[in-house]
Amino acid sequence: MTAGSKMTVLQSPVGLRSIMTSLAAFFIVVSSFSLLFERGQEAQVQMALEHKNQEMQVKVAANNKHHDQQLKGQEAEVQLKMSHSEHHGQQLRGQEAQVQLKMAAAEHHDQEQLRTQEGQVQLKMAAAEHHDQQQLSGQEAQVQLKMAAADHHDQQQQVKGNEAEVQRRAELHDSGAEDQCNWARGRWVYDNGSRPLYSGLKCSFIFPEVACDKYGRKDVMYQHWRWQPHGCDLPRFNASKLLEKLRNKRLVFVGDSLNRNQWVSLVCMVEASIPDDRLKTRIYNGSLISFKALEYNATIDFYWSPLLLESNSDNPIIHRVEYRIIRADRIEKHASVWRDSDIIVFNSYLWWRKQKEDMTMKVMYGSFEDGDARLDKVEMDDGFEIAIKKLAEWLGENIDKNKTRIFFAGSSPTHSWASNWGGEDSNKCLNETEPIYKTGYKAATTDYSLMAKAESYFRTLEPKGIHVQILNITELSDYRKDGHPSVYRKQYVPLTKEQIANPASYADCTHWCLPGIPDVWNEFLYGYLMYK
Repeated sequence: MTAGSKMTVLQSPVGLRSIMTSLAAFFIVVSSFSLLFERGQEAQVQMALEHKNQEMQVKVAANNKHHDQQLKGQEAEVQLKMSHSEHHGQQLRGQEAQVQLKMAAAEHHDQEQLRTQEGQVQLKMAAAEHHDQQQLSGQEAQVQLKMAAADHHDQQQQVKGNEAEVQRRAELHDSGAEDQCNWARGRWVYDNGSRPLYSGLKCSFIFPEVACDKYGRKDVMYQHWRWQPHGCDLPRFNASKLLEKLRNKRLVFVGDSLNRNQWVSLVCMVEASIPDDRLKTRIYNGSLISFKALEYNATIDFYWSPLLLESNSDNPIIHRVEYRIIRADRIEKHASVWRDSDIIVFNSYLWWRKQKEDMTMKVMYGSFEDGDARLDKVEMDDGFEIAIKKLAEWLGENIDKNKTRIFFAGSSPTHSWASNWGGEDSNKCLNETEPIYKTGYKAATTDYSLMAKAESYFRTLEPKGIHVQILNITELSDYRKDGHPSVYRKQYVPLTKEQIANPASYADCTHWCLPGIPDVWNEFLYGYLMYK
């Protein structure tokens, strides 16, 4: 049967095609169904995915919404906290503001107190300054008033008539300055701009007996007065020009402690222009003291010879003796020291003045060695005349008129008798702080006659071509009762209890404080050396 079936099939091709067609249709249907099924699944999957996606979006949205709400809640909390913090900060700032306000108030209070204290201090200082200015102004006003009174007195003096003019011309003729300005006649002018010419505290060569500010003198007005001649001016002092004038030369001061006073003044006037200490020296050699300006090879000396001739007072340290004795014909020992000088400034006055009414001295003629010694007792002014006569003789015989210039300083007055200017003699010059303003003042105790004697002997040298120039410093110095050391100097001998109790008893009213009056003496000397 099987073989018959096969044969049937083989023998019936129409049936096979029907089967094949059915199978193909079946497969098509199945494929279509599968395709539809797959597309349905895809649609379902897509729908499911879309649904799932929507669910996810919803969830995400919900989550986001929830998260946003959480964030908003947190932000609200943060804002609330910040609000609290800000409120707290405001509270702190308020507290700080209160603290700052309190501090500002305290500072303002302190400043007010400080300003008040400063104001009080300034007020006190202003009051003190005003008081000082009033005192100074009062002193200066008094000075100006007195100077005005002096000017008025001058005007009265100027209109007194021809007699005074004739006398003045006669005096000018006698002084050899008829056609020139007479520096000796004038007045003191207060000048705190150009005076003093140097500092006494800075002058390394100043002597302790004239260094008044160093030894406690507080008023300094005495340093600020300038001598003003009538109708002209003194040449302005220039230290460098003077040193150039003295280049390779020697100037020597010969005399007593007042001449040494002038020497110290000149040294202080020039040494300030030599700042290098290596270029200036001071050398002591017995009675001789030498200042040397090495750069100029200039020498300014002082030689101790108070009575000009040989005497028992020639020791520069120990010279206080009861009786002064001079050797009338002995000058060579002293003259050998100044013989080669280019400029000599002599002085001799103080040691010839009487210290008491019956004071005399002795003059020795001859020598004990030769057995012809003789001592004569003479008046003090007679002894002066003997000394001046011998000096003039020596100058006439030994001076080279083409080389050496000779000066003789006038009398330097003392101010030991205050009654001369209306004060109490017991005070001497103690506590005097201003000059005498009366024009033409001459103290009754100032002896002008000695200078007249000196000039008369020096005039005998004129025919030989030797001129001795007088430094007429007496009148200008007579005005200056305020210029002495008084008690403001070194005391070489310890003071007694009595002296300490009465300062006027030991007041030095003979020498002069430096800077001070001797500076003007040297301005005279400078003027003559440079211009006359």
